[in-house]
Amino acid sequence: QVQLVESGGGLVQPGGSLRLACAASGSIFRVNTMGWYRQAPGKERELVATISSGGIANYVDSVKGRFIISRDNGKNTVYLQMNSLKREDTAVYYCNAGIMTRSLSLNQFWGQGTQVTVSS
Repeated sequence: QVQLVESGGGLVQPGGSLRLACAASGSIFRVNTMGWYRQAPGKERELVATISSGGIANYVDSVKGRFIISRDNGKNTVYLQMNSLKREDTAVYYCNAGIMTRSLSLNQFWGQGTQVTVSS
């Protein structure tokens, strides 16, 4: 049993900042790539950023220079620092991780989602 629990969403004004966190717990042998996705109302879920177990990060063009993804491997936690937030960043943000469980089964796991609303 593996769980991803997200925290840190909320309401922020345009230009403001938020930091999301996602902690993986349970029967974990190894956590591979972790990432953040988002889904705005009426739109498909899109990839925001990923980070490999070695710390290599990738971003969707729309957040480059504003968002920073990082991870703490000792805590099986991934973070998303969101700066200079825009109204179009409003969405439910989901954490994703590729995890090998202690039974040596490799699967993709998702968090429950956390709402980020950028509004004045």
